[in-house]
Amino acid sequence: MTLLCSELEVHDIVDVPTSSREDAWAVRVLNLLTMIPVLQAGDCVRELPVFGLIEGVFLTGVIDELCYNIKGELELNELKTRSRPVMPSEAQRRRDHFQVCLYKYIFDAMVQGCLKPDIFTSHVSLSPEQLLGSEVKQHAQKAGFTVSTFGDLLELLCLNLTFSDIPHIDCLKINYNHQESNILLGTDIVLYEEKKVREKAQYYLAYWKGQREAQGVDIEEAWKCQFCDYSEICDWRRTRAEMPLQRSGPKKTK
Repeated sequence: MTLLCSELEVHDIVDVPTSSREDAWAVRVLNLLTMIPVLQAGDCVRELPVFGLIEGVFLTGVIDELCYNIKGELELNELKTRSRPVMPSEAQRRRDHFQVCLYKYIFDAMVQGCLKPDIFTSHVSLSPEQLLGSEVKQHAQKAGFTVSTFGDLLELLCLNLTFSDIPHIDCLKINYNHQESNILLGTDIVLYEEKKVREKAQYYLAYWKGQREAQGVDIEEAWKCQFCDYSEICDWRRTRAEMPLQRSGPKKTK
């Protein structure tokens, strides 16, 4: 099953014309707003947007599916499709595990009331005073919200999240499906440890903040280098290429 088919099972997709960056973000915010009462009612939602800060950096994502399991726990299900009928490598699975852990971290912070309107305005350079386009306002009214500006919508979102009583995510699952046959190849149950997630995020974000040099991938992930735009000037690749030459240098004479 594709992500689109999965999404269409629970709601229709509506195209909303936008005329500004604030309009485009407003549609994402409205999508999240409409999903809050669905989760409160104990039902399933798909393609749920998440926004938040981690280590001072604004991150966004889309959770494939949130639903309640038979124990009443809120469960995140991530769908990954594979072009070949085999499970991904350990390196790729570690990447996927980190992704869903980040989603949980951001979502949990949202329902704790950590998401504030100024996060959007300061980190994404959006104007709270920006008037929403007529199509966006009409879309909001159909969903039961009367708003005029982007700031109105942000206030509404943050209030609804803070007082929603939606629980934290308890379980993280990743389903790997073969794209052509839709056969389930396997399911990973992901262990969440917040300390390790934060440490890993700190490490990765330090590079984007200019606080550390780039570091080469593990040797089993070296295949990624063929798709890298900087492979020709990469110090790590050059160092790795020189290592065999150093080992096979002239032998010492006795």
